[in-house]
Amino acid sequence: MKFEYFIAKRIIGSKSYKSSISAPIIKIGIAAIAIGIIVMMIAIATGIGLQQKIRDKAVAFNGHLTISAFNTNASDESQMPISIHQEFYPEFKNIAGITHVQAVATKFGVIRTETDFEGVVLKGVGLDYDWRYFQEFLIDGELPKYSENISNDVIISQYLANRLGFKVGGSFQMVFGKDDPQKSPFIRTFYIVGIYNSGFQELDETYLLGDIRHVQFFNKWNADQIGNFEVFIADYSQLETKGEAIYQSTPPTLNTQTVAEKYATIFEWIGIFDKNIYGIIGIMIIVAGINMITALLVLILERTQMIGVLKALGSNNWSIRKLFLYNASYLIVLGLFWGNLIGLGLLFAQKYFKLFPLDPSIYYVTEVPIYINVSYFIALNIGTFILCLIMLLVPSYVITKISPVRAMRFE
Repeated sequence: MKFEYFIAKRIIGSKSYKSSISAPIIKIGIAAIAIGIIVMMIAIATGIGLQQKIRDKAVAFNGHLTISAFNTNASDESQMPISIHQEFYPEFKNIAGITHVQAVATKFGVIRTETDFEGVVLKGVGLDYDWRYFQEFLIDGELPKYSENISNDVIISQYLANRLGFKVGGSFQMVFGKDDPQKSPFIRTFYIVGIYNSGFQELDETYLLGDIRHVQFFNKWNADQIGNFEVFIADYSQLETKGEAIYQSTPPTLNTQTVAEKYATIFEWIGIFDKNIYGIIGIMIIVAGINMITALLVLILERTQMIGVLKALGSNNWSIRKLFLYNASYLIVLGLFWGNLIGLGLLFAQKYFKLFPLDPSIYYVTEVPIYINVSYFIALNIGTFILCLIMLLVPSYVITKISPVRAMRFE
């Protein structure tokens, strides 16, 4: 066992160490480390969790990328049909990392009741539609089951159901306009088989999902004509790369748009979370480091006589500095232990018991989402420990200025 480590261990284990004048300051230093790691863990877990939750909701309604005809119209309604007979459908064979491609079409209409009306977009989907995202959003009823025959079953959002007084098993009429305003509009009766709530009110108040063949009929399209393709990828971090590759692989008459481009404002907003996380981590490490510097200086001053004795016995400055750095390392590890214990407890409590709700009209989610990644937390702990220890190298330099003769005369 190294001499410095042996002495540091004896100091930490001594009763006088725990009841000394420096004990309150040491406890404050440990508390600062613990509070810092708790705040940093919460910032990472909630920041990344919120990013992923909002991103996944946007992807559920749009796919990671959409392929459509070039069109300057910014409407949510499908304007120009494209053929379903494409080389990339039903799957991309020349681009890796594409998990699913589905055909959809949209049509604006008005839900009409005896007392009210609401303008919404009917998103038509087919047999190839991946319902996994909406399975998570489903709060009542079931998802539509479409077959070879056209179906009038739809799934509607809880927002629209509450506004219009709809329930699962009920029905409503929806009015769709024609190209010629002189002609009578299309009127369809739809049956509600399910109600979903994504928490993304901007989208919940806009879309209901039904059979794509209705949209094809209203637009006078053939059965092989659709509004656009939605493409899903395996790794979101490759969104821009895959978007460019898909664009290059599709015919020149088709355009590719990523979900981040379509909802640019929202994605720019959640991108700010990264800066906030980095800022919080930086501030917390600085605060914890300053507190540990204070604790270390007090420890050094309190044991000035011991330092003088060790120097008189032949210990060099670096050896004594290591002794106190071992001591400080113990305090940092103690703070990290309690911080991780409390921090993980709070995160798991929120993850499983939903203790802290959020306003979906502002944050697009109903509760604080939690993302727990063990590798992130391990890196955070190691980084905090190393940075705090590096910060302590400077105050430990005070030891070199202590004279053995003066220190041993200190009373």
